[in-house]
Formats: sequence, structure tokens, C-alpha cells
Amino acid sequence: MVNRRQFIAAAGSSLAVRGANGKIRTGILGVQHSHLGGKLQAMLDNPDYEVVSVCEPDDATRKQHVNDARLKSLKWVSMPEMLADPSINLIAFEGEVRDAIPWGMRILEAGKHLHLEKPPGNRLEPFRELVTSAKRRNLKLQLGYLWRFHAGIEAALEAHRNGWLGEVYMIRATVNSDRDSGQRAVEARFPGGAMFELGGHMIDCVIAMLGKPAGVRPWLRHDTGAKDTHKDNTLAVFDYDKALAMVVSSAKDPAMDFHRSFEVIGTDGTIMVQPMEPAPVLRVQMRRDAGPYKKGMQEVKLPPQPRFIRDFQELARAIKSGTPLKYSYDHELSLQETLLRASGEIV
Repeated sequence: MVNRRQFIAAAGSSLAVRGANGKIRTGILGVQHSHLGGKLQAMLDNPDYEVVSVCEPDDATRKQHVNDARLKSLKWVSMPEMLADPSINLIAFEGEVRDAIPWGMRILEAGKHLHLEKPPGNRLEPFRELVTSAKRRNLKLQLGYLWRFHAGIEAALEAHRNGWLGEVYMIRATVNSDRDSGQRAVEARFPGGAMFELGGHMIDCVIAMLGKPAGVRPWLRHDTGAKDTHKDNTLAVFDYDKALAMVVSSAKDPAMDFHRSFEVIGTDGTIMVQPMEPAPVLRVQMRRDAGPYKKGMQEVKLPPQPRFIRDFQELARAIKSGTPLKYSYDHELSLQETLLRASGEIV
């Protein structure tokens, strides 16, 4: 006899791939996010996907994008049409922060897997409900943070897991930008400013390494001469039992690409990834030989890390196999709570 939970799980697995050709038929909901083009291309280049339709509920925005060359191969549909299409298995949300949770809930309620752009709203409880909904329906929920499959971050995680760095007691991460007035106005809508907009990329990496912190203390300041209220100079410190982590995000850095870095400091070694993109450099200092690293300083030049490719490879793997994503529901929830604490949304 099959109980309700087993039935829901089986139903979710049976809907893994609805396309007759074995491809994951995908719709894109919202066209306002800056990552839209890269993510669309990553799916178009991946043989596991068939991106079939696009929807932008806002009339003015849709008119601005209706002739967008990137979207020329897709059919424009309404949100009800996209949600009701039984052939669509996955929807990628690429809209505004304010729409992430309500539209995400509608996607899940329609029985579709969800790739959700970051940051996913500025409230915890609605996001918790979203996670619960995905979990209950056995649907995949993947957040759009940039460096989950970055070779440099993976090397740092590997070194920590294997104990090559000794006791990790400090992480320092920076994710700066150089925002124009238009983007500053967008980010100024939220009290976390630069931290809320970009800090989550690095907080994601911190939690992957150390888990959810016991405490978070943010500093959210407006320190440049820009005539607005955007919190453009931000810092958050994360308290662990035997470690501290700090994430910095500022919004007026002319060398922003170089000033994006992830550094892990342990009693027996350190790893620093800087720059993160396009071709990262891994700088390693070891007290003694450990794993692939030799005693002393060494520099490892990594190949270019194209964004989004491996994220959608991972999502396709999980959907087709019916197995969990690498980043769990609990990870997504811990990340959102920690980001909101770092952004002053939760005191």
C-alpha cells in the first residue's frame, strides 16, 4: 500500500522529463534580471534542455523586450498559459526581487521545478513556505547564486573537508561592484543595499564550508559622495564556535573584478581565490605537504569559469534522475536567513 508521501514522491519523479525527445522543456518567467542572457544561453547550449517559452507579466517591460534577439527562438505567452502548459517541466524565474516568492509559489503549485533568481525576496517566512512547498511536492528548487560550482571554491571546500588546512578559523570574502545610478536606485530599495544584492554569493560559499552561523553582525553604511540612500559600503561578520567569517560588499569600486575574492585561513594552510573571474588564480600557502599542495607558497592558475553551465548541468541531473540537488532545501533556507540577518532585515 502506497502512502501519501510515497505517492507525491513518485508523482514528482514521473514528471521528471515531459518532452517526447527526453529533453527538459523549460519556460522563462520574467526578463528583468541581468543574468537572463547567460542562463538562457547555458540552457540553449545544453542538450538536456528545450527552452520553449517566455513570459513577462509587466506590459511595459514586455514591450521593451519583445524584439530582444536573445529571445527570438521562444514563444511569448501569458503567465496562466505557461503555468497551465502540461509539457513544461521547469520554469526559470528571472524577474524582480519583489516577485520572486509569489511567482515562485505559483510555479511550484503548477507542479513545475523551479530555478529561482537571487536574492529570493527580503522576508524569511514567505521563503520558508516556498521551500516547504517544493519539498512537499518533491520539486527541485535551485537558487541562482554564482559560484556554487566554481573550481576555486571547490578546491577550498575540498581542502577543508580533508583537513589539509588544519583548523579553519577565518574566512574573508569580498564581492564588490561599480554600480551606476540606475542600479543603485534598485538596490537602495532594501536596507541591506550592496550586501543584500551581492553578499549572498559569498555567504553561500561560507555556509557551504562552515554551515549556518550562530550569530551575524552587519555594518550597513552609505560612505560615498553619491546623492542617494544606497548602503554602498557594507560588511557582515559571522560568528561560529571556533571561527569567524566576514563578507564585504561595496558598490563603487573601479577594480571590482579584481576585488572579488574568497580566502580561507587555517592553522596549517591558507587558500585564496583572487580574482574569481574570468580566469581565477588560486594562491595556496601550506605549513607542510598536504593533498596536492606542497609546503610553502604556490600559485595555481585555473581555466576560465563560465557562469551557469554547471548549475544547469546539476539541475538537469537531479531532475532526470529524481535525486536531490547538491545544495539541499535546508541549505537554501539557512542561506536566506543568514543573508537577511547580514542585510539588516532580521535583527
